[in-house]
Amino acid sequence: MIAVSPKTIVLRWALVAGAFAGLLAVMAGAFGAHGLRHIVSERGLEVFQTAVSYQMYHALALVVASMMPALRLNHRLLTMACGFWLAGIFLFSGSLYLLVLTGAHWLGPVTPMGGVCLMIGWALLAAAALKR
Repeated sequence: MIAVSPKTIVLRWALVAGAFAGLLAVMAGAFGAHGLRHIVSERGLEVFQTAVSYQMYHALALVVASMMPALRLNHRLLTMACGFWLAGIFLFSGSLYLLVLTGAHWLGPVTPMGGVCLMIGWALLAAAALKR
């Protein structure tokens, strides 16, 4: 049997969040492909697909990161990376979904903040790997 450390258990939230975000990305992708095709513009569909793609990429990153304590990476930095990815999914993909579905253009400035969160998450992952 594999011993489970407290650090592994703490990152279990990242696995759950990643799995849930992946599920929602598949559902959103299907909705975009089938439910929005005749409702929004071609550009709107492209924006929606961008949101779905980034959500799925970062859902997978959360799932993989949840397993990284086995590599003995810096736990604090790894946990922070996951937090930034989750925030980035909400801000980046969430604002694009709402922008396409509601036309609320005031959400435009939120999207880059989400992108910055996603980038910070990747930088923190690199830092965790370097600071073993």
